[in-house]
Amino acid sequence: MGLLSEGSPLTWDETKALAQHVREHGIEQFINLFARLKDRQGDVLKWGDEVEYIIVRFDDKQRAVQVSLRAQEILAKLNEKEAADPQGVKSLWRPEYGAYMIEGTPGKPYGGLLAHFNVVEANMRYRRMEVAALLPENEFVMSITSFPRLGCPRFTFPPAVPTPDDEACAARSNFFPDEAIFPGHPRFKTLTRNIRQRRGEKVSINLPIYPDRDTKTPVEGSIPSHPSHVHMDAMGFGMGCCCLQLTFQACNISEARTLYDQLTPMCPIMLALTAASPAYRGFLTDVDCRWNVISASVDCRTREERGEEPLKNDRFRIYKSRYDSIDSYLSPAGEKYNDVPLVLDETLYKRLREGDIDHLLAQHIAHLFIRDSVSLFSEKVHQNDREDTDHFENIQSTNWQTMRFKPPPPNSPIGWRVEFRPCEAQLTDFENAAIVCFVVLLTRVILSYQLDFLIPISKVDENMQNSQKRGAVLTERFWFKKNITAIPPEEGRADGAASQAEQRQNGTADEAATSEAPADEYELMTIDQIINGKGTFPGLVPLINSYLGSMDVDADTHCTIQQYLKLIQKRASGELMTTASWIRQQVVSHPEYKHDSVISEGNCYDLLRKAKDIQDGVLACPELIGNNINSKTTDNIPAAIEKHLTKRC
Repeated sequence: MGLLSEGSPLTWDETKALAQHVREHGIEQFINLFARLKDRQGDVLKWGDEVEYIIVRFDDKQRAVQVSLRAQEILAKLNEKEAADPQGVKSLWRPEYGAYMIEGTPGKPYGGLLAHFNVVEANMRYRRMEVAALLPENEFVMSITSFPRLGCPRFTFPPAVPTPDDEACAARSNFFPDEAIFPGHPRFKTLTRNIRQRRGEKVSINLPIYPDRDTKTPVEGSIPSHPSHVHMDAMGFGMGCCCLQLTFQACNISEARTLYDQLTPMCPIMLALTAASPAYRGFLTDVDCRWNVISASVDCRTREERGEEPLKNDRFRIYKSRYDSIDSYLSPAGEKYNDVPLVLDETLYKRLREGDIDHLLAQHIAHLFIRDSVSLFSEKVHQNDREDTDHFENIQSTNWQTMRFKPPPPNSPIGWRVEFRPCEAQLTDFENAAIVCFVVLLTRVILSYQLDFLIPISKVDENMQNSQKRGAVLTERFWFKKNITAIPPEEGRADGAASQAEQRQNGTADEAATSEAPADEYELMTIDQIINGKGTFPGLVPLINSYLGSMDVDADTHCTIQQYLKLIQKRASGELMTTASWIRQQVVSHPEYKHDSVISEGNCYDLLRKAKDIQDGVLACPELIGNNINSKTTDNIPAAIEKHLTKRC
C-alpha cells in the first residue's frame, strides 16, 4: 500500500500544521536523490508481482460467508520465515488495509530469462498454500477483488458493529466497522481518520445500481442526491478491495520514463480485461471494476478543492482524487500528448528546476506535491534531506495512480522502477499469472520493437471511465494509437542533433513551444482489435508471438506462455468471460435471486464456494478459463537452462 513508517502517528491538526514542511523537505530529498542517481546505468531487468488476498470464513450450517479478521495473526506467522532466512524465502508477506487482507510477493524478483515466466504461477500457488496451511478448516485465502457483502450486517468474523456516532472511531461509517481495519500498524487508521477530517466530512462513494426488473429505488442506504446508487461511506470499501500489481526495474531513468509513458494507455485496457468486481455492499452494481470506488474512498479534497465552493481557504482547484489515473507523461516523446492542464505548485516547480530537474519530471513532482501529507509520524518530522527520503515518499506513496514512477531507494542496489497498478485480482493462480506474464512480455516488446502507444492524456482519462462500465471489454471502444510500430520522426533522428523534445527536457528550448498530437494518429478500437489485431493493426498478442519467435524459449516455458496468451486473447474476443461477467451471471441465476439487484447471504455463500472450488482446481469452469488448462509451470528454473541462458546474456 505504500510507505509503512514506524512511530507515533500525529493528529490531523498536527499533520496539517506540518504540511508545508513535509512538501518542502520532500522536494529537497528528491533533488538530492536525483543528483546522486540520475546517471545510474546498467541495471538489469527485474520484475515482480503483488497479489492481494482476502481471508474468508464459511459457515456451512448457516450457509453464510464472512471475511475473517485474522490477517495480523497470520502475518506474524508468515513473517517468521522471512526473519529467520531473509534471502532464502520463496515469498514475502505484508499487511494491507483490511484486517482480513494480506499481500504476497515472490521472495526475490524475477529476472530477464524467459524461463522465469514458467515460475510465476507455481510461486503464486505456493503462496496460497503457505497461507492455507495456517488457517482452520473453514477458512480459506482467496484472490477476489471485492467481497460482495462488505459492509452488510454480520460481514466480519468475529462480528463487529459500525459505530458512526463514536468520535473516537477512525471511519465513523454507517456500514464498515473500525475492527475491519488492519490493527497491526497505525498507518491504516490514521489515514482513515485524516482523510475524513481533511475532507471535512465522510467520503462518499456512489455506484449506479444494476437495473433489474424489480430493483427498488431509492436503494437502501442511498443518499438523497443519488437515490438509484449504492452508497458507501468509508475508506475500507475501496482500500478493502484486492488487486494485482507489477513492478519493473529499468536499466536507467530514461528507460523507466519510456515504460511509464508507454504503459499508461494500456491501463484502461487491462482494467477492462481484468474486470472482476461488480458487487458492493450486498448489491449488484452497473459497473465491473473497483477503480472509481477506491478513488472516491480516499478522496480527501475539500469542497473548495472539488470546485463545489469558491477557493478561499485552500490553494488549488484539484480535478482528481489522489487515487486516479496519471495526469502527464514523463518522456520527451510523450510531451506533446500532455493535453490536460496540469495543476502544480509553482514554487516547488521552480525549486525543482533550480535543482537541475528537467521540465517534464519537475512538473510531475510539483503536481504530486499539491497534496498534503495525510499520515505523519512524530519520529519522522525532522530528517536529513541528503540521506533520508521519507518526506518525499510520504507524498509520493499516497498519490495512488494507475502508474507510479519510483526512484531508487537511498543506499540500495535497487534501480529506477515503474509500477503498473490497474489490474484486478482474478480467482485462480493461472489467470493472475497469465496477466502478469502478458504485461511483462509487453514491456519487452515495447522496448525491443520501439512500439509507440502514446495518445493524449485526455483520451486515456476517457478510456479509464469507459473501462469500468458493465461488460466494457465487449461493448465499449477505446482510443488507441493506429500505428504503434512507427517511431516518431523526431525520435528517430540519425544526425546526432538534439530533438526539440530533448531540448525541452534539457531545459534548452522554450517549454511553451509544445506541438499537439494529430487527431488522426489514434482511433476508437475494441479490446479484441487491440489485443488480437485488425486490418493493418497487428494486435498486441501477435506482436508478442513475433518477439517470442525470435527468442530461444524452452519447450515448457513456451507451452505455458501460449496458454497464458490464449486466455488473454479469448477474454478480449469474448470467447471467455471476464470475472465480473461470471460473478454477475452466478448471482442473477441463483435460485434465491429475486431480480432486485440484492445479493443475499445464501447467494454470496454459494458464489464464493464455487469460486473457491474453481481456484483449487476442484471445479472446472470452461466459460471463465477455458478447457484443458495444463500449464507447465514449475517451482524452479532448470539449472541447465539458467546456466545456458545466463552465459548467452
